Amino acid sequence: MKTLIIILMSSILVNNYTLSKFLGICPFLGVSKKTDQATGMGIAVTAVMVVATAVTWPIQTYVLDTLGIGFLQTIVFILVIATLVQFVEIVLKKYIPTLHKSLGVYLPLITTNCAVLGVTINNISDGYNFIESIFSALGCGLGFLLAMVLFAGVRSVLEGNNKIPKRLQGLPITLIAASIVSLSFMGFGGIIENLFG
Repeated sequence: MKTLIIILMSSILVNNYTLSKFLGICPFLGVSKKTDQATGMGIAVTAVMVVATAVTWPIQTYVLDTLGIGFLQTIVFILVIATLVQFVEIVLKKYIPTLHKSLGVYLPLITTNCAVLGVTINNISDGYNFIESIFSALGCGLGFLLAMVLFAGVRSVLEGNNKIPKRLQGLPITLIAASIVSLSFMGFGGIIENLFG
């Protein structure tokens, strides 16, 4: 149980896919203007990460490795993720149409979100068993959600600030703010080691 908590906490804070591995930057910068959109995208990505891991781990272990065709991993995982994203899009369109409309083009982009593919492949390459992989995917998804919501809060403060020099307004200040938020997560490394080391 301690190992699962370490995997979960380190995936959320220390090894945050967006802020330390720089995966999933497109939705991080594109959908983080409003907190509700950022939250919706974070929850959708978390769900896709967990379900994709639950599907791809057995496929890798019991099909690709057994048949000796592990070299097809990336292609098979992309197909699985694309199918899952289409399913999530159908569910959101039917049950939460306002969120579906607000996410717009970014929802289908979950298919090409490298963080989702990265989680599924890294869980295999890190040697995690099925349960550890699920906890890792959940932690990575929650870390993505945390990064999205935190950065949406930062951007909401930046949007209304007229003290920012004209040359830094827009994308430059957004990238500077993203780098500062990313740097702030580096301090969590020592905390996790001290708590669970």
